[in-house]
Amino acid sequence: MRKSEDEHSTYESRLWANFTQAWRPLFGKFDSLGFSFEWHEFENKRALDWEKSFHPQSLEICLNLEGSGSIEINGNKLSLKERTFGFYVVDTIQSENRSQESRPPIKATRPGFQKHRFLTIELSFDFLKTHLDGHKKDLNPVVNEIIEGRKLTSFVSKCERLATRHQKLLDTLKSPPVYAAAQELWYKSKALEVMSEFLFMAPDESRTLFCIRQQKIAQERVEKVKILLEENLAEPPTLEQLGKSVGCSHYYLSRTFSKEVGMTISQYLRQIRIEKAANLLKTGKFNVTEAALEVGYNSLSHFSHAFQKQIGCCPGLYPMNSPGQNNSKDRS
Repeated sequence: MRKSEDEHSTYESRLWANFTQAWRPLFGKFDSLGFSFEWHEFENKRALDWEKSFHPQSLEICLNLEGSGSIEINGNKLSLKERTFGFYVVDTIQSENRSQESRPPIKATRPGFQKHRFLTIELSFDFLKTHLDGHKKDLNPVVNEIIEGRKLTSFVSKCERLATRHQKLLDTLKSPPVYAAAQELWYKSKALEVMSEFLFMAPDESRTLFCIRQQKIAQERVEKVKILLEENLAEPPTLEQLGKSVGCSHYYLSRTFSKEVGMTISQYLRQIRIEKAANLLKTGKFNVTEAALEVGYNSLSHFSHAFQKQIGCCPGLYPMNSPGQNNSKDRS
């Protein structure tokens, strides 16, 4: 008999109870909404039977940052290492009340004496059918079987490396940039994004593999450049240094970045500098001069011009125009 959502949530809570800060539901209700995002972080002194947390009639994607884990179903095994991902389909679930003989052959373990950090995205069969029915010819064959309602015996995917964009997605999921009232809509959009990222296949994989590889390399380079710039706003690397860091010429990098992002590297740097400065001003702890210097502007006139062009008002008035802020005056 299938467990109710409350029963399963209670069961998961008991499963992780022995591990400090082990399980943190980020958002979602598997039964009512069809998806859930859950963060796991713990160190265990003994092996953990991980399969006890799986939902029935689910496809679960695991983004594994640290520690190792394995999922074995019907003799097929997914072995997750550091910075890898994979997904597994659970058609039925092991129950505390079922006899050993009637349990489906699902075994998932997390070894002891390791630090484990991973995110799981659980998607119900109904949620997949609702949102992917019109895309059957482009889906992973196993996902297609779910959409068509065929009888499954569960499944594990191959293990793949996490890309930089996956890491950024994971970080965003842990700290949603929206108000609480908007989080259901935001997380649902992220569930759709996750499905589009992990569950589709190229129409002609042999013909398009090279193009896909090149596109992924380009995206990886662009994401790495973004991270380097965001981490070094005050003293950003030169274009030549960025090219060396991502393994290509600065001419090629400049073209690639503009194509992928829709703006030049200089334009992107200016954008994130001003966004950072606006956030600093919003806190009320920085005046205009301090915010400008913090993000790498040595000229207040250049900073004010760039700020007004992007935000729409001069930096001294910005805190009064931002939502949820008191009408504090600039201290510069």
